[in-house]
Amino acid sequence: MCGVFGAYSPGGQKVLEEVYLGLFALQHRGQESAGVAWVNSEGRVSSSKGEGLVHLALDQEELSAEKTSCAIGHVRYSTAGGPGLENAQPLTAST
Repeated sequence: MCGVFGAYSPGGQKVLEEVYLGLFALQHRGQESAGVAWVNSEGRVSSSKGEGLVHLALDQEELSAEKTSCAIGHVRYSTAGGPGLENAQPLTAST
């Protein structure tokens, strides 16, 4: 069981704040880690993740300062792989 929450706003108003609050509401579906990904002002994907409950894993103030039109977040309950940060989503790769 995990939880996923996404938001889109053409004006980019409070998208990451909404995703943070959505994950907070879904944290009963996963309490091992939380993470978010969004498209930053340069058009590149940025992400933030951490272990534990949403308020411990993510910095709400830092996320609220970011402007984006779309973001997606995830809370994790491990069913495969360990509970550590290396398995926390969003998973990213350099190309």
